Amino acid sequence: MSQRLSFAGHIRAILVLGLPLVGGHLMQFLIGLTDTVMIGWYGVEELAALTLGNTMFFTFFLFGSGIAWAVMPMVARFVAQDDQTSIRRATRMGLWLSMIFAGLVMPVFVFAEPVLLLLGQGDAVAEGAALYLAIAGWGMIPALGTMVLKSYLAALEHTRVVFVITALAAALNILFNYALIFGNFGLPEMGIAGAALASTLTHGVGCLGAMIYAVRKLPEHALFQRFWRPDRGMMAEVFRLGWPIGLTSLAEVALFAISTLLIGRLGTVPLAAHGIALQLSAAAFMVQVGLSNAATVRAGNAAGRGDPAHLAAGARAVLWLSVSSALMAAAVFVLVPVPLIGLFLSPTDPARAEIIAIGVSLLGMAALFQLVDGAQVVALGLLRGLQDTQVPMIMAGIAYLGIGFPAAWLLGFPYGFGGVGVWAGLVLGLTAAGGMLIWRFWRQALPALESGEVLAR
Repeated sequence: MSQRLSFAGHIRAILVLGLPLVGGHLMQFLIGLTDTVMIGWYGVEELAALTLGNTMFFTFFLFGSGIAWAVMPMVARFVAQDDQTSIRRATRMGLWLSMIFAGLVMPVFVFAEPVLLLLGQGDAVAEGAALYLAIAGWGMIPALGTMVLKSYLAALEHTRVVFVITALAAALNILFNYALIFGNFGLPEMGIAGAALASTLTHGVGCLGAMIYAVRKLPEHALFQRFWRPDRGMMAEVFRLGWPIGLTSLAEVALFAISTLLIGRLGTVPLAAHGIALQLSAAAFMVQVGLSNAATVRAGNAAGRGDPAHLAAGARAVLWLSVSSALMAAAVFVLVPVPLIGLFLSPTDPARAEIIAIGVSLLGMAALFQLVDGAQVVALGLLRGLQDTQVPMIMAGIAYLGIGFPAAWLLGFPYGFGGVGVWAGLVLGLTAAGGMLIWRFWRQALPALESGEVLAR
């Protein structure tokens, strides 16, 4: 039966569901930012090692998180169908797959130093990054477990607790870093090893908090009773849906990683400006990711009820919110770029003026891609809600790496536009992704739901 809501009603429903998720993503972003800032206060060499180690950890974490993202639309659909047993099965097998993945990648973290040296990293930085990964790698298990449980809770529309758990983790991360990196509260000064231990503890606390909430507030799902029993059928279904999501996320991250490598060829000052612009863009992007999560949950609910009219109306509302928030972010980037960039720079930095000048032009390009970046991630959220992940993965891969990367290189170097050209390539790649994914939703996925056909995946 179709749920009749006005456009304003859809907006309110999305905001009630999505705002805590936006806040949670912003808190997660804050965790990474405080890690960088606090180890930067400790030492430049440690900062370089942390950056390298965290990049390696995050790459594997992002791929493994595809399983967690798969749990969200599956649970949302089962909620709409009032299938409590399948809610438990999907979430439990998501946790199983996450632990299996963490176990498979642990040897890479434990023996990271020879891998990093093989990739051409300096001896000191490789040694520091390997030390970081040998400790922080153990945090992969609770980190992925937390992601699965957050997806489960979000699909049940328990989004406020998702925000509270992440905010608590962000606060504790600052405290753990302060104590363990610098040797405060009577603890030994551990430097980068302290940062790694703080990260592992933060992930552990976040996972424990989510587990306690699930057990106490949602006992009907009995997530951890007879947890040891495998469910091969549901495990296969979660894996089928999850691996393309992980690869899609990796492809987008690869595009931005490649842009960093390209701009690094231009020198230290352009790279610094690029890093600042990326941080500011990432903060704005967290809003879009929260809206995308809300889109996934609501699309999964609508699909579970067989209600394409509700899905279409909700999709228009979430896209309107995406465009509105993107326009606000773009306006901030265009109107007040200098104060924003200045937050990341010392007033006495001799390169401050040059970094700001380059950063202003890059933020201008970032303003352009706010709209398309939001559109593509929200479209991905809608398609995930319909459990359509494999064709979107191919579309995103073509857009990010087949269009965005060549365009960034061509505009940045052969055509001589430098950093602005590289960012223009990012805009083109994200525009292509947004166009293809929105077309996929409106012209293929939604009509398939309306007609009751099985969408070709």
